[in-house]
Amino acid sequence: MPRVFDNIDKDLLPALRASLELSVRADFCVGYFNLRGWRQIGDLVEKCEGTETSCCRLLVGMQRLPQDELRDALSLDGEKVGLDRTQQDRIRRKLADEFAQQLTFGAPNASDEAALRRLGRQLRARKLSVKLFLQFPLHAKLYLLHRSDPQNPKVAYVGSSNLTFAGLQNQGELNVDVLDEDACIKLSTWFDDRWADLWCVDITDDLAHVIEQSWAREQAVPPYHVYLKMAYHLSREARQGVTEFRIPKVFEGELMEFQARAVQIAATTSTNAMACWSVTWWAWARRVLVPHWPACLRMTTA
Repeated sequence: MPRVFDNIDKDLLPALRASLELSVRADFCVGYFNLRGWRQIGDLVEKCEGTETSCCRLLVGMQRLPQDELRDALSLDGEKVGLDRTQQDRIRRKLADEFAQQLTFGAPNASDEAALRRLGRQLRARKLSVKLFLQFPLHAKLYLLHRSDPQNPKVAYVGSSNLTFAGLQNQGELNVDVLDEDACIKLSTWFDDRWADLWCVDITDDLAHVIEQSWAREQAVPPYHVYLKMAYHLSREARQGVTEFRIPKVFEGELMEFQARAVQIAATTSTNAMACWSVTWWAWARRVLVPHWPACLRMTTA
């Protein structure tokens, strides 16, 4: 009889870790993937060699583009023709932004930093490979472990848990283990078919790049670069004024260069202030004058 893992009476994470510790290869299919959630099992993937027979493959099914982006990859008669290189590059850029946003939530800490750095190294070494499935919304949850045990070469967990903090341990879920050899072989074939699908986009290097450019990067950012970034953002209005406003011809030759730049920057500040004043005045007018407008008209006509 299969065991039930609902994260209420029995957590999935301890069982998954125990099986992963005895495995030489793993295939995961989830709807959503959280970079920080990998910390819960990432240490057990470190032993993989990064080869086809010793690695972890992760297929993500729901972190995908809006529906209109997917329609662009369909032919006129509805036949799926796959994604061209331009579309794949656009997908990667958007996904990089989405995963980068994950790292902005919460306060950084030492354990998250260590786990993310390890994840980055595993991605670069191909100990972990990640693909995004785009053919249709795929919300399947499968954790398939391949072992060197001839009596029980494959173990699977099927259910509702995503590869996130809550999905593996805290949130109420419903999962069962699959120990039957024939069922595991069918699950393995199902995963291989999805992994080799034409609409699968490899985002392994993109995720590694996101981590390497985040606060969890291995190499510390030089203070001078921090200063330059602060200066860049603080000078936004000045740069906007220089590029958007032009000095009237009547003043050309009358002002020195630094004076002309000062006028352009002042024009930006004045324009923004005027826009802010206009919005404030209109809001006040709507709230104070408009309700009394009929009375004002009667007083005027009287």
